[in-house]
Amino acid sequence: MDSTVSLLLIAALIAVSAFFSTAELAVAASRRVRLRQMLEHGDLRAQQVMHVQDHPGDYFTVIQIGQNSVAILGGIVGEGAFSPFIQMTLRTFQVSPERAETVGLLLSFVIVTSLFILLSDLFPKRLGMVAPERVAVSVVGPMRIFLVVFRPVVWFFSHLTDALFKLLGLPTRRDDSITSDDIRAMAHAGAEAGVLAAREHQVIENVFELETRTVTSAMTGRERIVHFLQDDSEILIRARIDQYPHSTYLVCDGSIDHVLGYVDAKHLLSRVLNSLPISLQADGLINKVLIVPDRLTLSELLTQFRQAQDDFAVIVNEYSLVVGIITINDVMSTVMGGLVISMDEEQIVQRDANSWLID
Repeated sequence: MDSTVSLLLIAALIAVSAFFSTAELAVAASRRVRLRQMLEHGDLRAQQVMHVQDHPGDYFTVIQIGQNSVAILGGIVGEGAFSPFIQMTLRTFQVSPERAETVGLLLSFVIVTSLFILLSDLFPKRLGMVAPERVAVSVVGPMRIFLVVFRPVVWFFSHLTDALFKLLGLPTRRDDSITSDDIRAMAHAGAEAGVLAAREHQVIENVFELETRTVTSAMTGRERIVHFLQDDSEILIRARIDQYPHSTYLVCDGSIDHVLGYVDAKHLLSRVLNSLPISLQADGLINKVLIVPDRLTLSELLTQFRQAQDDFAVIVNEYSLVVGIITINDVMSTVMGGLVISMDEEQIVQRDANSWLID
């Protein structure tokens, strides 16, 4: 075969092998989340890539057939591609024909192998790693042509491979379900890359901790609970609101462990503004309170709040003794950290002896 023709064939084989290498790694490395985003933006090729990921057998069988065929042809053609030039060059330096032939074949093998490694393996695979989704949607169309051409061979080897997988008890499809660990890893990578700010990263971490942290980690402890007894006098109630201006107060019968409900400070102050006496025994003043066990997680508490359509709860232990109270703001403070400032002290502000500001 003419040396020029051999060189052209080598170049063509390298190009074909590079295409298969790129197609292989790009589809394997493509992230499903990114492909869905591309599909939402109107790139229908992303749907084809996801279909290949769901049914990879035929696709990768074609790639292996193509790469192995190219490798065999490269070995056949490569021998005569560079060897004549090398032998001719060596003979000008008075090298014997036998030695020139041996060295020519050896160097030709090294050159062809190096070109295949560099141009048809390392370079295209790195390209596929840098922008896998963009490359995958570009090659999936041409690969469908190869799938049609090699369909009989693909059918044979695919079924043979599936049988081997079943024999070994291995899964034939990859699991693309996203776990909390995946999201945490992505958030950590985003924080390291500077895409996420440190506080944003911490918020994401705190959200996942809602599943493991119990309500006792965010509650107001028993010793800090400001509560009323149902038979407290108006003078005592006024004095306690003045000293501890919260938005919500527990109402108990005899002791804090006998909870009747809770009262909103705004309802008490409304009675003051309307010149009505303040009595916790008045009808409709005490609201039913949500009571939750101390082993409940913060995530489960949010579900309880949603079902009860409330934002305040009393926490009890296994002996039905009150250990604390918790509000939706406490949970949000756990998630947002220092980004949330408790507003309890700012909802009711005394402006002067006869004036209150209520948010």
